[in-house]
Amino acid sequence: MPGETTLPAEAAPRLPALPAWLRARPEYLLSPLALLAVLLLWQGVVRSGLVSVYVLPAPSDILAALAEGLQSGLFLRHGLVTLSEAATGFAAAVGAGLLIGALIAEVRFLERAVYPYLVAIQTMPKIALAPLLVVWFGFGPMSKIAVATIIAFFPMLVTTIAGLRDTNQGRLDVLRALGASPWRCFIAAKLPGALPHIFSGLAIAVIFCMTGAIVGEFVGATAGLGYLIVQANARMNIPQVFAILLVLGVIGVLAYAGIQGLRRRVLFWDKS
Repeated sequence: MPGETTLPAEAAPRLPALPAWLRARPEYLLSPLALLAVLLLWQGVVRSGLVSVYVLPAPSDILAALAEGLQSGLFLRHGLVTLSEAATGFAAAVGAGLLIGALIAEVRFLERAVYPYLVAIQTMPKIALAPLLVVWFGFGPMSKIAVATIIAFFPMLVTTIAGLRDTNQGRLDVLRALGASPWRCFIAAKLPGALPHIFSGLAIAVIFCMTGAIVGEFVGATAGLGYLIVQANARMNIPQVFAILLVLGVIGVLAYAGIQGLRRRVLFWDKS
C-alpha cells in the first residue's frame, strides 16, 4: 500500500567458507567422513545382532584388541620378527632381481635360456611352495625369508629388464660415438633411465615381501604376526585377528610411503 514501508528481508545465515586448500582437495574431508560412516554402520549392524561377532566383530572390539596388543607389547615383539623377515627377503629379492634382470637385459641369449624357467617358478602358487621351504629351512626365520624373497623377486626382475631396455637410444649413440665402453654406457645411460621402472618394482616388492613373510608364518612358525593370526584364529579371538590385520595394513602403507618418498628424492627430475 502507498506509504507503507517494507522491512528488508533478513539475510540467510551463511555457513563458514571452507579453506582454500580443502576446496582444492575435497578428498581430505570426504575420505574421513566416508570411513566414519562405514564404521558407524558396521558398529550398528554388529550390535543389532544382524551379523555374528564371530564372523565380523564390532569396530569397538577391534580397537580394544588393538589397544591391548599394543600396550602389552605383544604386537611389537611379533611385529619386529615379521619386519626383520620381510626386510631381509626384500633386500635379497632386490639384489637378485637387479643382478639377474641386468644380465638378461644385456645378454640376450640368457632371456631365451633362463627367463622361461623364472616365469614357471613365478606361476607356481607360493602357498604350495611354503611347506617345502619349511622342510628345507626349518621353522626358523630362513623359511619365511625364502618365501618373501621368491614372491618379491619377480616384480623386481621384470621392471629391471623393462627399464634397461627402455633406454633412450640417442644417449647411447652419443656415448658410443665418444668412445664409451659398454660398462660406461650402462652406468651413465641405461641404469639412470631404468630407475623409474626399478622404483615401480620396489613399490610392488615391498608389499609382496610382507605377504611372503606372513604366508611363511602361516605354514609354520613360533613367532611373528602371521603366527599370532593363526593362534588367535584357533582361539576364536576374531577381534585380535582383525587388529593384527590392521597393524599389517599400517606397516604396508608406511613401507610403500617410504619407497615413494625415496623415489621423489632420487628421481627429482622425473615429473611422473
